[in-house]
Amino acid sequence: MYYLINNVLEECSAEQCHDAAVPYVAILTPAQWAEQSENFDMGLDFDISNDDIFTTKAEVNYDSLTGTFFIPTQSSHSSLPQKFSYALDETGIVFIDSSDTVLSLVKRIQRLKKWKKPSLERFFYDFLELIIHNDLLIMQGYERELDRLEKDILEDAESADMSRNNDIRGDIRDLRIHYEQLLDLGQELEENENGFFNEENLRYFSMFSSRVERLYNAATHLRDYTIQLNDLYQSQLDVHQNRVMTVLTVVTTIFMPLTLIVGWYGMNFKYMPELESQIGYPIVIVLSILIVVGSLLFFKKKKIL
Repeated sequence: MYYLINNVLEECSAEQCHDAAVPYVAILTPAQWAEQSENFDMGLDFDISNDDIFTTKAEVNYDSLTGTFFIPTQSSHSSLPQKFSYALDETGIVFIDSSDTVLSLVKRIQRLKKWKKPSLERFFYDFLELIIHNDLLIMQGYERELDRLEKDILEDAESADMSRNNDIRGDIRDLRIHYEQLLDLGQELEENENGFFNEENLRYFSMFSSRVERLYNAATHLRDYTIQLNDLYQSQLDVHQNRVMTVLTVVTTIFMPLTLIVGWYGMNFKYMPELESQIGYPIVIVLSILIVVGSLLFFKKKKIL
């Protein structure tokens, strides 16, 4: 697919794309790129395989700027990461994509965008914006989940689903890496080392970098939140365990005098006067009750119970 960057994206043929005086957008499969790469006069001689793409980056060449996009599943809303390559110079940009990822984004730009001052920089800015346009909503969704998890921990730590907290931390880690790479990409575009971009239009890439930086900071905040929830969960478990240990300690303390009494009168010596007394047994019962009640009152006064 080929498009000309006028006030709107206009679909065109390959011949019109190469002959036009305005910047173009080309979307090719790896096989089509292998056949048609010489037609773009970008001085490139390399094979592109989307299977080998694992990062988002930009590389400055003598006659072109090339790179790759790796969009994680959290941002792409798909079951697999989205991968594609690109090459650009002052005349236009070529995307090499084995899926429909780029085509769907470009179609959306064609449907929604209309420019007063069309340019390659403005198109590429809108393209980059579409990659991250839903990410703030993703962050807000994660934050709501973490808020609910925090309430669950405070109410009953043992029943809280901490596995979800670990899943979110993993997702946030992937997004932070994604944003770091996008920041590097934006800075590379701003530097404009080959002079492909109009200096006046470099502000678009600065705007993009600023937005990505805000997303990166939001992701960092959420990562710290997940760590705090882990600490809160552990502290709540410790509090519960301390309560259990306190109860066991109180019970043990209360029954220690009773155990002493049982052991003392269990010796059954011949001349123990209490063994012959008719009120010996009731006295031991009353004494045991007094010990238990007195111990409970003592622990309650000390706010141990």
